[in-house]
Amino acid sequence: MAGSTGGLADASMGTRIAQMAVRIEPGGLKMPCVCGLEPGTEECCGRFLSGEQRPESAEQLMRSRYAAFVLGNVDYIMETHDPETVGSQDRSFVEKWSQESKWDGFDVLASERGGSEDTDGVVEFVAKYRMGGQSARHHERATFRKIEGRWYFSDGELVKPKTMVREQPKVGRNDPCSCGSGVKYKKCHGRR
Repeated sequence: MAGSTGGLADASMGTRIAQMAVRIEPGGLKMPCVCGLEPGTEECCGRFLSGEQRPESAEQLMRSRYAAFVLGNVDYIMETHDPETVGSQDRSFVEKWSQESKWDGFDVLASERGGSEDTDGVVEFVAKYRMGGQSARHHERATFRKIEGRWYFSDGELVKPKTMVREQPKVGRNDPCSCGSGVKYKKCHGRR
């Protein structure tokens, strides 16, 4: 891929990975990787971001891409995008989103295929972040494919939130309270 740097954008990225790896919580407990797994960032996603190793599964690639967003490693994000479609990506948008967001957590909800013996995979995840003072959740089903032994992010589809359907009818303010007191809901459990 043209312009590939092997995973590290510059020397400061290695410093940021090392700093994330030694984050200590109050009480002396070592913080997990920014992707949410137990080892520190350097032992977990940092080895992929530095180019030391390549992810062996679609989930490892997805977690390391999230870590790259957190650490502002846009080169890694672009390098791990499918070579056939990376040209259609807006690097400046990715960089702005990465740098202007305060990343609050990452959860893998499901993973289909994407193992070391597979050639494609799907990872459903939620990335939580704040941007401009607003909290947001990026819920996506990401597809991956392996090309010449290396995993790449291929495409993603946003997952729309499910519409909430009530099991029971909504209690109105003037209806009797559901606790059985005989008092109107607004005078009983509906008080604020």
